[in-house]
Amino acid sequence: MNTSLLNPFNITYPTAVQASLPSQCTLARFDRSGRFVAAGRSDGSAAIWDLETRAAVRWLEGHVKGITSVDWSRNSRFVLTSSKDWNAIVWDLASDIDPPQRRTTIRFDAPVSSASFHPRNSQIILALLQSGDAYLVDLRKKHRGRVELEEAHDDSDEESSTSPRSAMTVAHFDPTGRHIFVGTSTGSILVFNTRTKTIVARHKIPGAGVMKGFDFAKSGRRLVTNSSDRTLRQFTLPIYPPPIADRECTEQELEPTHRFSDPINRTAWHAMSFSPDGEWLAGGAADPASHKIYIWDIANDGQLASTLDGGREPLIYVHWHPSKPSIVSTTNHGNILIWHCPSPERWGAFAGGFEEVDENVEYEEREDEFDIVNLSLIQSYLFEEDESVLAKRKMRQEEEEVDILTGKDAEEDIVDHLRFNGDEDDFFWADDEPDEDERGWRMKIVMEDDDMI
Repeated sequence: MNTSLLNPFNITYPTAVQASLPSQCTLARFDRSGRFVAAGRSDGSAAIWDLETRAAVRWLEGHVKGITSVDWSRNSRFVLTSSKDWNAIVWDLASDIDPPQRRTTIRFDAPVSSASFHPRNSQIILALLQSGDAYLVDLRKKHRGRVELEEAHDDSDEESSTSPRSAMTVAHFDPTGRHIFVGTSTGSILVFNTRTKTIVARHKIPGAGVMKGFDFAKSGRRLVTNSSDRTLRQFTLPIYPPPIADRECTEQELEPTHRFSDPINRTAWHAMSFSPDGEWLAGGAADPASHKIYIWDIANDGQLASTLDGGREPLIYVHWHPSKPSIVSTTNHGNILIWHCPSPERWGAFAGGFEEVDENVEYEEREDEFDIVNLSLIQSYLFEEDESVLAKRKMRQEEEEVDILTGKDAEEDIVDHLRFNGDEDDFFWADDEPDEDERGWRMKIVMEDDDMI
């Protein structure tokens, strides 16, 4: 739908199911453009769905046990899948074959709970194992290695040194890729510097219990957590200073700005996701008898705005579209539900005097209404511009690159506009040895030969 025809005063969160895709999957995530959805299945395979054709265009077959997570690279060329078979695989969607070529297979010592790409370089991978360990894997030649993220204890504290180490239950990059946020089984949030792999802060969340999930607003300033006490909490994060060898880890309790829960049914939550502008939060309820998504209005003091009902198939996963009021959710029967916001087209956006009619009316054309007018000549006459200036301006406008999928300039990068605190070493480190995930690549169409079937 043309965005210029939408009423800006309409609601900006999805309200109805637009399509249901029979994928037999357990989780699904949009890519950055919002056109494709990666769906992980319990049989160890994954599928890439094209939402324009509503068909699976690629099959990723390489695991022998269920998929636990899927992630997209910065420009959607690479897909990362993790599985209970102790492996994480990077797939190259630019390959000419189906299933796509395996770029890298990473083997661990335990089933992999989740794996994700660094926001700026797909050769840096964060993996969380079901054993409670988190690893940062660097596939670049200069920095190749695998480092375990460890919680540092104060040697002077005898109680902390003798107590068993808390298990890591969730791990996630922040939107800038500068820090890694790790949730533990004791209700703490550990913050690591990605470049140095050292812990820079430890936040204790009173009463939270086991951490189950994280999600960041696109600005990177706000974090929402899911914990075992069946409450979603939103925090405003402090700005962490650059890591220094002699600087101690910051110990700080975070107070949530909002708490989200179901006070009546005391329902737990499977997943949550921020809207692109950060003004809405979607929470997928772990209701065993229904498919419900709660929408909260962050800008209106976290008030509950709506409850979306997707039928009797319980919800498993939910993810918000990167740029539109659309949500993808999965059911325990393996179906993918695409939610959208039905909105009437506002044709008056083209002209203030435009009037809509209920029935066809014969229109009488004015004599000079459709005469061809040379706008360039009129503009040059009014503003006394010569033809060379007009030609240069026209050429400059034609050379501007525009992303037809998102409507934004091709050189624009959301990550580069996120908050910085003056230390650019972390970004230079991440951009060293860049990957092949460049703008402008296209997924090639694989045609099946009828004679080979």
